[in-house]
Amino acid sequence: MAAQRVFPLSCVVQQYAWGKMGSNSEVARLLASSDPLAQISEDKPYAEELAEKLHLQAPQHYPDANHKPEMAIALTPFQGLCGFRPVEEIVTFLTKVPEFHFLIGDNAAAQLKQSLSQDPEAVTSALRSCFSHLMKSEKKVVVEQLNLLVKRISQQVAAGNNMEDICGELLLQLHQQYPGDIGCFAIYFLNLLTLKPGEAMFLEANVPHAYLKGDCVECMACSDNTVRAGLTPKFIDVPTLCEMLSYTPSPSQDRLFPPARSLEDPYLSIYDPPVPDFTVMKMEVPGSVTEYKVLALDSASILLVVQGTVTASTPTAQATIPLKRGGVLFIGANESVSLKLTVPKDLLMFRACCLL
Repeated sequence: MAAQRVFPLSCVVQQYAWGKMGSNSEVARLLASSDPLAQISEDKPYAEELAEKLHLQAPQHYPDANHKPEMAIALTPFQGLCGFRPVEEIVTFLTKVPEFHFLIGDNAAAQLKQSLSQDPEAVTSALRSCFSHLMKSEKKVVVEQLNLLVKRISQQVAAGNNMEDICGELLLQLHQQYPGDIGCFAIYFLNLLTLKPGEAMFLEANVPHAYLKGDCVECMACSDNTVRAGLTPKFIDVPTLCEMLSYTPSPSQDRLFPPARSLEDPYLSIYDPPVPDFTVMKMEVPGSVTEYKVLALDSASILLVVQGTVTASTPTAQATIPLKRGGVLFIGANESVSLKLTVPKDLLMFRACCLL
């Protein structure tokens, strides 16, 4: 008997501490929609629906030897930190935020300012020095300076002053969520990106980043390696992070990754990053379309239904497969799938694959 080439997947969710609580989480809502037996606990968080040297040194924290580039595509207005800011912006923050300057130190701050007129290698060295000084600061000193900054910003906001020139509102939000966390100061090093639904950010391996708020579809290389240093309840490894990061500054708009429109399918957008590990396809089909053909690919793929209700059929399947919001379908290589919209409402789907 031939093995099934197209079949639904039953997914589990992760209850990481940073996930949204209960039915406020898009992940929880997708799970509840796709599985009528799923019970959502309103007091629990719901997060994800489911390199070599580090692996050798600490396999319990870095369980494989693979790199981990990743992409986030916004489902709702989405905010994240991604990659180092241009040095000019960091130098400005060192001037405007004395608490930040205190943790960096006079020498490292001066080195960074001098690098503005030097070659890229000098910039990289100065940026590494500044970031390392911050991340290796004593916990007690970090808490003291952060409390001073929070107090100063709060007083200015209460007096009706706008503190957006030093990301005041964001600093207060992060401190409320992660009080005393050194990662709160990372907003002065890293680009702040705000994505509209459908916009994406791509992160090469070793690019520092943090997802702050909003819902997204995330796709990454096959790896469980993540090196963390702040804004997380998980294992923190500051020395490794400071050593391995890519210290290449760039404007925030350079981190945006626009999709390409398909020439074959008017409803298809393709997010094809410069790595061979994965590609993400977004399909937005209007409810007026009664049947939609999913293109056959040379690789296996996984299809996620975010919005809409369909039945899937394929030449190799004996029966149709019902899919609704939160449903996930495995599609074998070179398999074509036909989707019939059973409810005349717009269809939104994402497909993860590897374009060979």
